[in-house]
Amino acid sequence: MEQMQEHTVRSYSEELRRLREMIVRMGGLAERQVADAALALVRHDTDLAAEVVQRDAAIDALEREVEAFCIRILALRQPVGADLRLIVACLKICHGLERIGDYARNAAKRSIVLAELPAFGSLNGFQRMARMVQANLKDAIDALVNDDAAKADEVWANDEPVDEIYNGIFREMLTFMMEDPRNITAATHLLFVAKNLERIGDHATNIAETVHYAVRGESLPDDRPKADMSASAVVRPLG
Repeated sequence: MEQMQEHTVRSYSEELRRLREMIVRMGGLAERQVADAALALVRHDTDLAAEVVQRDAAIDALEREVEAFCIRILALRQPVGADLRLIVACLKICHGLERIGDYARNAAKRSIVLAELPAFGSLNGFQRMARMVQANLKDAIDALVNDDAAKADEVWANDEPVDEIYNGIFREMLTFMMEDPRNITAATHLLFVAKNLERIGDHATNIAETVHYAVRGESLPDDRPKADMSASAVVRPLG
């Protein structure tokens, strides 16, 4: 009987380890999608953008796999305490990663359109945003793997610089559109790309919040530092 119980514990531990590995794999795919979507935009690389669009199906499939695996563990193991929080966290995180994949796919689709339009302005802000949200996403996933609530808290507090870059891009694109109506189509697509990156940053911090709860058993405050002011922006005509 004791040997059977020991085998059951080892099997259960193996399942939890496998679940973490699945989330890491899904997070790695999402990180690559964000990086390649930004690279495709900057390089006007429509082939790479098309690859990003096509690869999104792999993230969707992995989300379904994680979901099914979590439900199986919940049904068979009836976990409690920290194990239960981990499994529920993985369920939430896999949905967040799927949404990140969707935003990266949308950005890639828009970069295909932008490659056919006259270029204007600098894309440095987009590159910086992409690097920041990638770093936050990687740190959030690492925090889950290592049960590191402190690292998760750092990610949670690190979204404001992403918002500040987004605000700068928002103002810049509005200026371009007001200066020359011929810029409106390209600038609108770029605004959507910037918003996709900003939302990816939000999902990374949501993942960090989930990790904090999984590790500590308590929620972070609701007033997360935010600097996105685009919703209250006032557009004034030039002249």
